[in-house]
Amino acid sequence: MHQRSGANVRPSKIVIIVHGGAGDWPSKLHKQGLSGVGVAADRGFRIVSKEGSALDAVEAAIVMMENNPVFNAGRGSTLNLVGEIETDAAIMDGKTLKGGGVALLRDIRNPIKAARIVMDKTDHVLLAGEAARKLALANGLAKSNLRLSKRVHAWKEGLRKLKKNGVLYLSGTSPEVLQRFLLKSSDTVGALALDNDGNLAAACSTGGVSLKLPGRIGDSAILGAGLYADNESGAATATGIGEQTMRLVISKAACDLMRHADAVSATTRIIRYSTMAVGVGTGLIALDRFGRHSVAHNTRNLCWAARTVDVSTAKMFGTRVS
Repeated sequence: MHQRSGANVRPSKIVIIVHGGAGDWPSKLHKQGLSGVGVAADRGFRIVSKEGSALDAVEAAIVMMENNPVFNAGRGSTLNLVGEIETDAAIMDGKTLKGGGVALLRDIRNPIKAARIVMDKTDHVLLAGEAARKLALANGLAKSNLRLSKRVHAWKEGLRKLKKNGVLYLSGTSPEVLQRFLLKSSDTVGALALDNDGNLAAACSTGGVSLKLPGRIGDSAILGAGLYADNESGAATATGIGEQTMRLVISKAACDLMRHADAVSATTRIIRYSTMAVGVGTGLIALDRFGRHSVAHNTRNLCWAARTVDVSTAKMFGTRVS
């Protein structure tokens, strides 16, 4: 059993860092993306700066991005192969190691709120499908039509290209399909925070990869893969191709490294290993228990923003690792 020390390490400063997805961000979307992550980081930072919890801060930051259609989460979610929207999300508390996730959620405006309900109000960690939807509605969460015309257009165009190339599904995905479809779309949104009490938290949310098979669950709902937080090491959340992330349990691996290394070293080592082991398609943000944060990826872009007491940053790239 994981033993908690019970002693918090006082952070040098409160921090929040968020991302809006790795991949190939079209230049015409850079301004919207950077504005979106900046607003989300500001929202979360206001919470921790007023003695709020890291957990509340990451949830609030994710809600801001779920409500922003530029991101592939909530209102901006991509469509699966048959034109439906199935969302995943999760949240984790570094103080208690409690977490909650939802998968295959339909027509709920803010999946991250449903994940928080799973964590706070049930004995479970992950609920999927209609059961997750019913729990969300029973707790007063808002329903919403998540279908956006631009996502429907992208779905139709994707189907046209898939049929033209004779590829019916993305199972056994060929490299050319990955390059053409998956790496050219923004993915998961994520957030990490460190509060005044030295507590860490992580959260993420996604519509999943475009044209995914119905019923596909990615890394964003799974503790250890899409996100992880532990006060005794750090917090991390991944973005990109979820199948890669799940195979490497990448967020937990990064947190384990942060027991003895800083966030920069941990993310660089993890992404370098990921490239060698499973190929290109992954991004990672991390925050260690001392408040040092890092962004690393092997994709073209990773849209992110961070706020501390002293600095506000928003960029379309972090450390590119080959």
